[in-house]
Amino acid sequence: MEGTMSTTTTQAPKPPRALPPLMSLSETAAERLRALYAKGDGKLLRVAVSTKGCSGMSYQMNWVDAAGPGDETVTDKGVTVLVDRKATLFLIGTVMDYEQKAMSAGFTFTNPNEKGRCGCGESFHI
Repeated sequence: MEGTMSTTTTQAPKPPRALPPLMSLSETAAERLRALYAKGDGKLLRVAVSTKGCSGMSYQMNWVDAAGPGDETVTDKGVTVLVDRKATLFLIGTVMDYEQKAMSAGFTFTNPNEKGRCGCGESFHI
């Protein structure tokens, strides 16, 4: 009687894919924030996402004295920005920039999670 031998092949588990950084800053945004922070009032910029506008979500930025219990701290290019923990899933991989145009200037967001924006650019959806 011949013995039957069964062999089992197992594959090593795939290593988890690294997530992109929560948020990063362009050099222009970092420069602008350094200038704003240098004014010496000690406040930090806090980025959040709220439900608002035609498409459903909108970026919000506020100056705060310190990180709150629900804030994530993002440090890029030597500059710290706070992110509301509720916004983290919506912002993974986002690049914050600062644009100056002929009639306006301000921070902008390039968010790979966005599926579309409203016509006026005030809100987005995921």
